[in-house]
Order: sequence, then C-alpha cells, then structure tokens
Amino acid sequence: MGPRTAPLLPLLLALLGRPDPGRAEGCNLQPVTTELPITLSYATGTVSRGCVSRSSLGSGHEVHILSIEWSKVPAVPLTVSVTPRASGCTRPAVLVLLCARCSSTITSPCSDLLLHTDAHLSPGTTFTPSLEVPTATSEKQLLAWAQHTYGGVTSYSKLQDPRSIHLRLGEETSSPQDCNPQDHFNATSYLESEVFFHGVKGCSRGDSQGMGAAHIIRLQPEPSLPVTEVNLAVSCPERPVSNQILILQSPANLTWSLSVNSCHIQFLVSGNYKIATMFSQLLPGKVLPDTEEGLIAKAFEKNYSVIASYSVIPTSTHVSLEIQEHEAGRRAPATPTAPAPTIDSLPNVLLLMLQPWKCTDETMEIIIARSHLEPIKDVVNITLRDISCQAEKNATHFMLKTPLSHCGTSLEGRGHANNELILNLAKGTALRSVRVAFQCNIPRELFLRLFPTAAFEAPQTELEVNKEAFVQASMRWEDHPSDLQLKECWLVAPGREPVLLMQGGEARGKGVAVLEGPPSTRGRKIWRFSFTYTVPEGRHVPFSATLKCKAGLQNNTIFEKVLEVTVKDGWRLPNNRGLGLAAVLGITFGAFLIGALLTAGLWYIYSHTRPISKLQPVSSTAPASESSSTNHSIGSTQSTPCSTSSMA
Repeated sequence: MGPRTAPLLPLLLALLGRPDPGRAEGCNLQPVTTELPITLSYATGTVSRGCVSRSSLGSGHEVHILSIEWSKVPAVPLTVSVTPRASGCTRPAVLVLLCARCSSTITSPCSDLLLHTDAHLSPGTTFTPSLEVPTATSEKQLLAWAQHTYGGVTSYSKLQDPRSIHLRLGEETSSPQDCNPQDHFNATSYLESEVFFHGVKGCSRGDSQGMGAAHIIRLQPEPSLPVTEVNLAVSCPERPVSNQILILQSPANLTWSLSVNSCHIQFLVSGNYKIATMFSQLLPGKVLPDTEEGLIAKAFEKNYSVIASYSVIPTSTHVSLEIQEHEAGRRAPATPTAPAPTIDSLPNVLLLMLQPWKCTDETMEIIIARSHLEPIKDVVNITLRDISCQAEKNATHFMLKTPLSHCGTSLEGRGHANNELILNLAKGTALRSVRVAFQCNIPRELFLRLFPTAAFEAPQTELEVNKEAFVQASMRWEDHPSDLQLKECWLVAPGREPVLLMQGGEARGKGVAVLEGPPSTRGRKIWRFSFTYTVPEGRHVPFSATLKCKAGLQNNTIFEKVLEVTVKDGWRLPNNRGLGLAAVLGITFGAFLIGALLTAGLWYIYSHTRPISKLQPVSSTAPASESSSTNHSIGSTQSTPCSTSSMA
C-alpha cells in the first residue's frame, strides 16, 4: 500500500463498526400473505380523506360522517366513542357510520345522538339506530345527501382499517364554509383513531445460522406532529415463545416507554427507553441503522435469521403490538394490558430488557449497573449457573467475565450461549434466589487476538519489534465449518508497504510460521501463526500498525477483521514515539552550541565589568622600619578615627 492509499485505513476502520448491508443479502422482504405473526396498531389523527366545515352552524344539528374501508375483514368489533364538548350535550348531533362489513360498539353520554349506520351493533352499544341508511354510492353523493337532509356537514372522515375511533363533538366558526375532502387530512382537532397496520413484510435467510425470529418496527418521522415519547404496549402468547427479539428504530430524539405483558423477549431499542411498569429511569439505547438493509443486517448480526415481521409506521404517541403464536390458533386480538410485574417476574423482565451480557466466540462478559437494579430490592450478589462464578461488585456495577467453557454455560443453541443469572436477594436474615435464564448471542464474525507467547493465554494489543508475536484468528460457523478458510492476513503500518503474512493457509512473509491450533469444537474454527516484525536499520519505527485478516466460504462470502496494535521498540521507553539518529545528533550539537555561546557571553560580561584596584605608590628604597611604620599607620587610620587625630 503506497502513501496515496494510506488515508483509506481510517475509513475502513470506521466502516467495520457498522452492519454490512451486504450481509442482508439472501433475505428479500415480501408482504406476508398468510396469517400475520403480529397484530400491530397505532394511534393517529390523520385520515385517508377528510374535511370540516361550518355549514351546519345555521342548522338544527351538527353532522359527523365516518366512512370505513377494510383491507381485511376485522376480527374484533370496531369501537366508536362519541364525547360531547366541555359544556355537555347541549346541541343535537348526528352520526353517520358507514361500515358494511363490520360489527361495531358505539358509546356516547349524549342520549339524543341520532345514528345512521349499516354496521352490526355489538353488545355494549348505548342506543339503537332508528334512522335509515343513506343510499349514496359515492363520496360526493354522501355529502350532498347530508347537506340536503340536515342543512350542512360538520366533519367528514374516511378511515382505513380502524381499530377504534374517538370522535369529539363541536363546531368551529373558523372552519371553511364548505366541506371539500382532501387526501391525508389532519383530523386531530376532532378525531383520533387507532388503526391496524397490515403492510407487514417478512423473509428468512437460506444459509441460516441462528434459529431466532426478529420483529422490527421502524417509525417514520412526522415533522408536522412533534412527538417526543412513544408508548408501546407489547403482549405475547400465554405459552412463552423463545428466542425472539424486538428491534425498535426511531429518530434519536424519541423516548420509548415500554409496557410489557408476559413477554420473554429481547429488545434492541434506538434512543432512550424506560420500562413504564417498573421505574421511570431512562435507559440508554443503541445506535441503529435507519435503512431496511441495515436493520435486517443487524438482526442477522445478532443471529436471528428469520425476519418474522418488518413494519414501517408513522411516528405515533401510542403503539400496540401483540406477538402471535405461530403453532397454535390465534386468539382474537385485544388491546394489551400490562399488569405490574410480581416480585418473582420483575428480575426476569428487567434483565431481558437490559441484556447486560455480551459474548465473543470464546468468552462471556456481564456488566450490570447497580442503578438499573433499583426496582429489585436488596441484591446481595449475582452468580451464574455455577455458583462459584460470582460477579465482582463495586459502588456502581456488578461485573463478571468467563470463558464459554466454564460456569455451566452450554452451547446447545445455534449461535447462542445459554446460562442463568442467579440473583441472591436479602429477605430479612435469609437469602432468596431468583433465576433468570438467558441466551447470549455469539456474533457471526471473525475474531483476531495477538499474544506475546506461544501459550496463547493473555491477549494484548502491543507488538514488539524484533520479537516473535503470536496471532489467533477464530470464528464460529455451525452449518459447515469445514468450508470456512482463512484467506489472508496482512500487517499494515502507516507510510509502509503492506506485509503479507498468510495466504491460503500458508505462510508468505519472512519470519512467518504456521502453528498447529487446538482442535475445532462445535463449529468453531481456529487458525494460529507467528511472525516477527522487523524494521530496517535507520528506518523510523511506527507508533502503530494494523493487523488485517479475511476468512471466507466457498461461495465467496468474506468476513474481515481489523486489529489495531501499538508498536514497541525494545530500546525505546514505553509510550515514547522515539527519535531518529539525525534528530538525536541535531539536538546534541544544538545543546553544545548553546552552551558554548552562553559560556562565552558570561566571560565577556565578567571581563568588561570587574572593578580596577587603585594601589598607593611605594618607594623601592624605603627602609624596612619606615615600611613597617607606614603599614601600621594605614592600619591605624582604617581602624578608628582616633588614630588619625593623634597623628595630626
């Protein structure tokens, strides 16, 4: 790799953290034409066609028309509630409900409500219709009939697949004079409905590694309706359905409030979310792709190979989801209710929501924030199925890391590790244990690890120059592990040509040796090799390097992994980038030159600023006694003033 291609590395590394859209290949979403695996509905104030007017203000009644269309015959009665204005039922009202293929329950506190309907009225309706049904065959004829019969139309709404309708009586003087229907009409001012979503799609991947099923709900932004919180009620079959995940994707600024009823299901949520029936503390969600391909790839990444349902609905304040049971006959859908979890079910629901476990192809790691366990009172300690595997705890977290071969973990499922979390709770002076069974997804990806010794015990991310390093590449592939091969491995350093280490299972670079790895077990392939990284004499030692390997199948499916390592030189101090020989010599010469100039400057200053002594002239022929007397006089003069006076 030349200098011009080196800047591509950061982009490559950034892309590796995202789901590869290519991994969604082989799963072409198609409409579900058989029995739907879910019953999904959402609240909305938008109708397929509608209008309002003030034409009824001068008449004796306000008139509201509801025209219902169905894409599928509903299994439950349509619920229609009519509520009066704040002042009560002070003005006579007329409701026209056209719903030829449905049964309906109509309720209203206004006993004088006049009703025209062709629906079959179910028990619970507060009154019976006594008026004829209009024979109009078109929208225009229907509005003309209402105008002729009652002198005006207050509102007209055409709805598709409603589950329930809430109609608020009242007339507005600001409404247009005539009722002219418009497509996708915003009827929020007088109507709110809950509508069924029948556009469910699904698919499955042929080369499935996991047997789990994923349900995906994606919310489309609605700029005209500022929604900040989505209340989702989830209901599941009475018989637990195992190994399912619900993926909820929405704009990042939305908060999900989840009400869960008897569901043993895993969640993957974008944005923040909370469990409404437990506590109001917000939990951080994940960053999820915002495309169809990306969400499918995310489900595959989690080893859910069947997309049981994929639904795209408008952003709504209330969403209702009932997950059906495939094997048994489906019960008539009902609005889910979420009773408060009991002391025994609370840990199960909470931990399945948090999913604090994370697996690689050889380890399991569990990290639980203690603040998230506040609804579960008095958690003393947490263990796995093997109670000797106890989580460490500090002031903020419970933490545990173990190999997949320890602590009672089983690998019976395809792409999953099964175990139990045992929570020991203080109950008075005794301990009470609550068991939560869970499945940890083992990512279907290539793992790279660098070791300092041939024991392959403690992985690290430090590569030492001129010292043998040991590499292990591994991956789990349940179906046909013999088809999985290590294609190639490279070592790439900034500003250097890439070094090919392995290709086709054979050593390619200088100082590279293929090592015999442990025997593959339960579909896990392991490749090992060693190499020595050398830097030519006089060349700069890079601070970091990239180890990049590819594994693949015979059908050209490629899995790639990149491991960033720091490079350590034997004579260089740790965390020191080091200096070249030229830099060292330059610094040494510069220090010598600065020292010499500084010394010369100081000597110059000293030699030009020292005081000059003024000596008295002394006769060379003076006798010794005179000299002695003179010295004594000088000494007397310097000692006291009195000596000078006496001499005078």
